[in-house]
Amino acid sequence: MVHPVYADLPTTIFEVMSGLARDTGAINLGQGFPDEPGPLAVREKAAWEVVNGYNQYPPMRGLPDLREAAARHYAKFQGLDLDGLAEVTVTSGATEALAAAFLSLISPGDEVVLFQPLYDAYLPMVRRCGGIPRLATLRPPDFRIDRAMLEAVFSPRTKLVVLNNPVNPAATLWADEDLALLAQFCVAHDAIAVCDEVWEQIAFDGRVFRPLMGFPGMRERTVKIGSAGKMFAMTGWKVGLLCAAPPLMKALAGAHQFLTFTTPPNLQAAVAWGLDNCSDWFERMPLDLQRSRDRLAAGLEASGFRVLPAAGTYFLNVDLAASGIEEPDADFCLRAVKDHGIAAIPISAFYETDAPRNLIRLCFAKRDETIDAGVERLGRARGTGS
Repeated sequence: MVHPVYADLPTTIFEVMSGLARDTGAINLGQGFPDEPGPLAVREKAAWEVVNGYNQYPPMRGLPDLREAAARHYAKFQGLDLDGLAEVTVTSGATEALAAAFLSLISPGDEVVLFQPLYDAYLPMVRRCGGIPRLATLRPPDFRIDRAMLEAVFSPRTKLVVLNNPVNPAATLWADEDLALLAQFCVAHDAIAVCDEVWEQIAFDGRVFRPLMGFPGMRERTVKIGSAGKMFAMTGWKVGLLCAAPPLMKALAGAHQFLTFTTPPNLQAAVAWGLDNCSDWFERMPLDLQRSRDRLAAGLEASGFRVLPAAGTYFLNVDLAASGIEEPDADFCLRAVKDHGIAAIPISAFYETDAPRNLIRLCFAKRDETIDAGVERLGRARGTGS
């Protein structure tokens, strides 16, 4: 009676762990949402707009002010030359942007290259469109690619490549040489790259995010996806940015108009204002998150945990085996939330095959007191805390 892709689809690990955290009163370092409410000026702009602004259907592709502000933002931060009106569409979150890309670009039988670990929405959506996933596995701690890996998954039937950068949950940024190599394969195989770049504004330790769209041969064959919710640390806003050259955008917008059609105009207006007026936020926000990352990492290491490097996103990973814990990641996470009141995410949930079972993901986009309490409870779960 239902499509087989969805017939037996399990509840996502994020919903499971967050549900357990709510039910048990646990601290939630699993799901990636910040404790802080986001920049006040942007929230006040949204409130003003809903009272005094336009509240009817905005244009299907999004408010022109937001599309042009997005183009200016990407020119400033990433050196991209986008035509905001012709090459940017506003979506109801980045997941809707992904759905529009897959629906408009994948035909039954097309092969789609994906990299594990991956966002759990990718595979069901690709399969629902009739695409055939070809999975490449990124290995900790570096999560790098190489030529042999790409040669194993690309073929004459490759239509699409899906890239997440910075990588959730690996908390890494793709190296320039890896992006250049992937671009070469895309050009050689005439493949389109769908780039899930929602964490693009969050890079640490002086690192600079580089969009795949900026590499040779990729300008006309890249779909770039951003998230205002991640840019402004307001994950519930669900305002996505879909960027592509006009021939691709025509198809992308065609799919978008029959998904959500549009996004609340007050949120669009507030995001447009924020992109043009919150330079201080974009400078301060990654530094604040970096400080929180360091606080969580230091606390965990003092409790005997081995922490992997975290170059971006809201997350860092703990290597259980290297920390002297032989328990599989999912078992440790369930025991930690039920017995010790701390929720984490097992990294194996981000793999379909060949999953490592020794890594857990923690979110550090939290207040200091939340981080400190989480460290104490994880220490108890490990057996080293008081």
